[in-house]
Amino acid sequence: MFSGAHVILYTRDAEADRDFLKDVVGFDHVDAGRGWLIFRLPPAEIAVHPTDGEPQHEVYLMCEDIAATLTTLEDRGAHISRPISDQGWGLLAAVRLPSGTELPLYEPRHPVAHDTPPG
Repeated sequence: MFSGAHVILYTRDAEADRDFLKDVVGFDHVDAGRGWLIFRLPPAEIAVHPTDGEPQHEVYLMCEDIAATLTTLEDRGAHISRPISDQGWGLLAAVRLPSGTELPLYEPRHPVAHDTPPG
């Protein structure tokens, strides 16, 4: 029924953050016109969590080896804004986009859905 998911990051410096995703993170992309880049993401999954506060959405990039990923990103000029912390369900860290927005990364320690065969 669905062919994919489209994630939008609203930032104060979209051009710089696009360059970061292209040049530092290394995501493949297409140009939708006039430099408006749309990036190919790795396989994805969606989870629904309860909240007593205002509903919100979060985006995390998942990786198999968070320490190696952070080293690679740092070597490419990324600023690590949150060092690795053990959350039980996974190892969590974050990098800072040029706009100042934080982009969380995590190495899951729970079963993941994105590599499960459909059906």
